[in-house]
Amino acid sequence: MTFSVVARCADTGMFGLAISSSSPAVAARCSFAQAGVGAVASQNVTDPSLGPFVLNAMATGKNAHDAINQCVKNHDHMQYRQVLAVDKQGNTAIHSGPQSLGIWTQASDANVACGGNLLDNLSIPQAMVDAFLNSTGHLGTRLIEVMNAGLNAGGEAGHVHSAGLKLVDKVSWPVADLRIDWTENCPIKELGTLWGIYQPQLDDYVKRALNPTDAPSYGVPGDE
Repeated sequence: MTFSVVARCADTGMFGLAISSSSPAVAARCSFAQAGVGAVASQNVTDPSLGPFVLNAMATGKNAHDAINQCVKNHDHMQYRQVLAVDKQGNTAIHSGPQSLGIWTQASDANVACGGNLLDNLSIPQAMVDAFLNSTGHLGTRLIEVMNAGLNAGGEAGHVHSAGLKLVDKVSWPVADLRIDWTENCPIKELGTLWGIYQPQLDDYVKRALNPTDAPSYGVPGDE
């Protein structure tokens, strides 16, 4: 009940993923990333343990393909799972179990992998990959463009209700972890609006965490 993208910025080494679903709070269960290691989406009859497993495998030196293969060998019920990964070299890999729901498919290229299930049609992941390859700018903005491309290509067969965007870069925590956990409106559009608000403040939040004395003011009442 999901479509997603995992990606690496070739210029900065930043990793990110974006995801949307008809289920509630999809990003809370399905999005995983670690700076300097990679990004993973685990979806379709979700097992949240798969994302950390693949990240740990890549952190020990396995490429995305080998990490996904190890995941498949070490977990039961993989015929129901979709797992997408990108590693620090920009290698990508996808496992889509044959019992993924509805219309399901996948597409990938260097630095980007997309996949989905219960899709409106088979063209959607490739449309998302093409959108990434033709995009420029901040990785977060590119991922929003990719999700909109998936939506415009047909998206999920039913209405999507949740979406999320996660970015990791240099520090041990996500520099952006934005979620629309449930809405009757379009969560991808709402996520794009939220990203537009958050992006100008992203670097400031990192600075405040690393050294509050060197950070910009907070811009709230009472802050001088």
